Amino acid sequence: MAKATHIPLPDGSSAAILYEDRSILALDKPAGWILGPDDWQHTRRNLSLQLQDDIREGAFWAQSRNLRFIRFIHRLDGPTSGVMLWAKSQGALEQYSRLFATRGVNKTYLAVTDGIPSEKIWRRRDPIGPEPGKPGRYMVDPAAGKEAETNFELLDVSGRQALVLAEPYSGRTHQIRLHLLATGCPVAGDELYGRPSDGGLGLRAIRLEFRDPFTKRPICIDAPVKDFCWSYGFRVPDRVRELARRRDQAPPLPKLDAGAELAEASDGETALGEPAFDDGQEPQRAAPPRPAPVRPFPRAGTGRPAPRKRPPGPPRSRGPSR
Repeated sequence: MAKATHIPLPDGSSAAILYEDRSILALDKPAGWILGPDDWQHTRRNLSLQLQDDIREGAFWAQSRNLRFIRFIHRLDGPTSGVMLWAKSQGALEQYSRLFATRGVNKTYLAVTDGIPSEKIWRRRDPIGPEPGKPGRYMVDPAAGKEAETNFELLDVSGRQALVLAEPYSGRTHQIRLHLLATGCPVAGDELYGRPSDGGLGLRAIRLEFRDPFTKRPICIDAPVKDFCWSYGFRVPDRVRELARRRDQAPPLPKLDAGAELAEASDGETALGEPAFDDGQEPQRAAPPRPAPVRPFPRAGTGRPAPRKRPPGPPRSRGPSR
């Protein structure tokens, strides 16, 4: 059965499948879909809940993969679009959660700002914490905030807006948005920290780079950028094109080791502490490889295999003695 390349969503949008292997799916998350708890029913745009419903109901994209498990590994803000990873088994969720927790993933974003940064390349290390008395909002908090670091590069300018490349080293909530606000150039369309607009939030996750925790292969996943750039009046910058060229010129990956593939179906506790399954079903497991036939050693001096001994059977019955 041919596999679907897009996941249709009830609001008429879709999530393109950017990458897939035995452990993960990489989706291009549409803006406006949140990643809430499975029991959170306050919106119809809970992407995690929607994908799990699709699996239970036998949606084609899931059925064509015989998929029985899906969990997000990391988060993107609701209004942010772009590439994000989903685990296809409990073992994959555990391993990839650890990869993110140990900062083993390089993340790249494009942001459109209201205002022009004064520097071409800069770094922000403002600590970030929740804003007291305002649930859902965060702030730069030098006294009690957690460490956060983001590298920025100015790519292009159009009128009073700028196109900026952002590479967060840490993963605090609203980190890029708050660090650009601290720069004096909030993200365009930011309803929390800037000025809302009909075009939505000008922030898109465009790349994830990491080493597969099972096979140790380098993986690079890109999300399309042209429509995002054009919607704000920018061309795709040469700097972003260069990222794609580096990916395309990388040497081909070695063939996947069969033993490593089997390891991807491993079981165990999740690093996020989330329940592994909500329907009581186990993920599919690969069948163990058949053992190779054992050949007997040759008899000394003959070069021929020793005759096989028959296993003992029931004693033969003897007829009546004459």
